[in-house]
Amino acid sequence: MNDAEIMVSICCITYNHEKFISQALNSFMLQQTNFKFEIIVGNDCSTDNTLEIVKLFSAKYPDKIKIVSSPQNLGIHYNLINCTKLCKGKYIALCEGDDYWTDNYKLQKQVSFLESNLDYIICCHYTRVVNALNKTLYENPNPIPLIHTYYDLLAGKQEETKTATVLYRNLPDLYKLFLNPWFFNCYAGDKIFKLYATHLTGQKIYVMPEIMSCYRNHEGGIWSMINTKVRTERMISDFNLIIKYFTYPAFQRKKLLLLYIRRYLLFELRNMQVRKAYQTVKYLL
Repeated sequence: MNDAEIMVSICCITYNHEKFISQALNSFMLQQTNFKFEIIVGNDCSTDNTLEIVKLFSAKYPDKIKIVSSPQNLGIHYNLINCTKLCKGKYIALCEGDDYWTDNYKLQKQVSFLESNLDYIICCHYTRVVNALNKTLYENPNPIPLIHTYYDLLAGKQEETKTATVLYRNLPDLYKLFLNPWFFNCYAGDKIFKLYATHLTGQKIYVMPEIMSCYRNHEGGIWSMINTKVRTERMISDFNLIIKYFTYPAFQRKKLLLLYIRRYLLFELRNMQVRKAYQTVKYLL
């Protein structure tokens, strides 16, 4: 396959997903497009049979699937960086190894949109939340088109932009984000990336009003099944990184302060984190 002909690189990071990775890879191979795409799978030193399963797929589709294997566990951020370095496509689609796509024309629809709408950097869509047995836990009953700007994301509005829905323009400048040491201290790297992409380009995110993927809640999930207290602490940590390292005008600073008060202040006070709360409020005043 000629690299110059690749329109989309599918970037799939995986760790101990032996129960789910086949479903993810099959959903990639079922994509119907009028362009060529490649699949880059980043296996982060899985201790189960994930790598063996991926190798079987790669042997079956050697012209489509490339494997990036880590000799030791690097973590989600470095695994993603290693994968994106190999992506040759004009666009990159993201999907972790425990999620999967449900519409065989997903990539075609998203590429067609971005090709025709140059004021958007990312195209997403609605997703269905399922458990380990593929039982539906939630889906929006009435999908409508959504548009998210940088300031929307900054204010915490990112509805229906889960990782498995993301297709973005593969612009070299986007990867300057990874040169910032603070990036590796964040927990929701996908949220930080969307913020960075919209901030850097001034472009927007469009959410197509269709359910075209499944996001899986399961015991091994990096984010979905962690303790509520821990999740909130991580969200507050990311919030503090965002207000420190992203730029915004005075009116947005006030909105961020109100957002912090509404979502996080009471939590920190209840957990005796008065000093942390004081530092955040002081920074935003």
